[in-house]
Amino acid sequence: MPSQPAAAPETDQEEPHNNDRKSHDRDSHGVVKAAAVLAVGNVFSRILGLVRETVKANLFGASGLLAAFEVAAYIPVSLFDLIIGGMVNSSLVPVFSDYATEKRREELWQVLSMVLSAATLLLLLVVAVVEIFTPQVAWLIGARNFSDPLLTETAVRLMRLATPAVFFMSIASILTGALYALKRFTIPAFMGAILNGAIVLSALLRPRQIESLVWGLLTGSMLQIVLQWLALRQASATQMRLTWRLEWRHPAIRRILQLYTPIIGGLIITQLAVALSLNLATRIGDNSIAYMKFATTLIQFPLGLIVTALSIATLPTLSRQALGELEIFKQTMAEGLRLVIALIMPATFGLFALAVPIVALLFEHGEFTPQDTQVTALVLQVYLFGLPFAAIDQMLVFASYARKETLRPALVGVISILVYLATAVLLRQPLAALGQAWGQAIGLPTSPGLETLSNGLLSLMVADAIKHITHTALMVWLLRRQLAGWHGYGVTAVTLKSLLAASMTGLTAAMAAQQLARLLPASLPANALLVTLAGVSGMIVYAAMAYLLHIREARALPRLLRRK
Repeated sequence: MPSQPAAAPETDQEEPHNNDRKSHDRDSHGVVKAAAVLAVGNVFSRILGLVRETVKANLFGASGLLAAFEVAAYIPVSLFDLIIGGMVNSSLVPVFSDYATEKRREELWQVLSMVLSAATLLLLLVVAVVEIFTPQVAWLIGARNFSDPLLTETAVRLMRLATPAVFFMSIASILTGALYALKRFTIPAFMGAILNGAIVLSALLRPRQIESLVWGLLTGSMLQIVLQWLALRQASATQMRLTWRLEWRHPAIRRILQLYTPIIGGLIITQLAVALSLNLATRIGDNSIAYMKFATTLIQFPLGLIVTALSIATLPTLSRQALGELEIFKQTMAEGLRLVIALIMPATFGLFALAVPIVALLFEHGEFTPQDTQVTALVLQVYLFGLPFAAIDQMLVFASYARKETLRPALVGVISILVYLATAVLLRQPLAALGQAWGQAIGLPTSPGLETLSNGLLSLMVADAIKHITHTALMVWLLRRQLAGWHGYGVTAVTLKSLLAASMTGLTAAMAAQQLARLLPASLPANALLVTLAGVSGMIVYAAMAYLLHIREARALPRLLRRK
């Protein structure tokens, strides 16, 4: 544990306060610097993620073949989230941070060795089980619902090939946790870019072969291990010594399991809900998964760029502050929330206003048709109702993790998932009629896209938004009780101001896009120009509104970016 500062003389009452303030300023400076590094990495990762989806759309369109790959890829991704992915920020980083000081560095390598050894045994067992029972696993998550039996066979074959990726991704994430604890963010920040880049390169080297996407997933996850291993060796102030050792009774291992046990229950419910969602999506139509995936990629761009970077950068600082002065902890959390809100609001309204031209620009090539663009844009717009809540919620969850509090967020997750499933089932028929009416109103011809809307595709998007709203509301209520409120930190004021400014942003972008569409010819360069000009016009309006409304977080962003 970090050593505590010596007590000040009783005759000097201002010294502790000044020291706390200086410490808080240093922590804030470190958070901004780390967030900037993570943001740059996220920029590359999200850009390559968009390139990845563009390549997939160009080669395979919104087809059942691509849906078979998404069903197959769900298994390694979901197992990774369940076994290790949810553990990194909730358990590994807080516990590793306790051993990341110079005095305890040797202990850090011992703890890391124990975690890697235990994870290796568990992951190899999981991979073996899935490889043996692949057809049954594929059947459970909906591969049997494909209209073409060949798609079911393809999904099983791809799943068997993709499953070992869970081992590589998990080991890489454990190394990521160690680097975060050491406050080494640069290499981990670019791991997503490495994975996406490998998938893109593999797909381009073997176009029209759906297996190329799986080979890219495997190659990228292995590269993540190699690069982070080298970074960890470079970051070690003392010689890094990792050995094979299993010590289940070590205090650090017990603490990791103690923190993660409440979460794993929620993650199991979450993954079951995702599996049920995939099952429902395959029942709605073979191409429904592709529409959802393309729209989700666009949602993840601002979410990862803004929220994930700030949350991960803030977590080590909040973990240390949670041990000391509560007021400093609340101030750091509030600063993160205000910045997240000020940035996610204009992104949400801008994406909503420009959904159709953005989807057309990125995906409407090759096998991806104009009808696919219309359906994907609608799916995206419905998803966007939950984006601001998802952004706020992630920061709140990380604040709970920093306080070593994992049970309540897990219970909240279970409740929100149950709400999601109930909403998806109850609204399927009403939204099926609405989706069919919308498709007919815009003249959407008879196509797989219209069929999926008529079967209730929009119910899954509405349910997702309600899930995020529910989760955020419950987390706000819980944290206010735990922290004795956080009134006076300006979060509500920034929310109202950002909402007003972002509304003007979206309105301006929509009007600019409408006018430009009348003037520009229908072509890819013209569409790129339309998105650029309409987006810039919206950003200018938001900057002006931020100045008029005194949104300090938005006004300070250019200065922070220049400095970092």
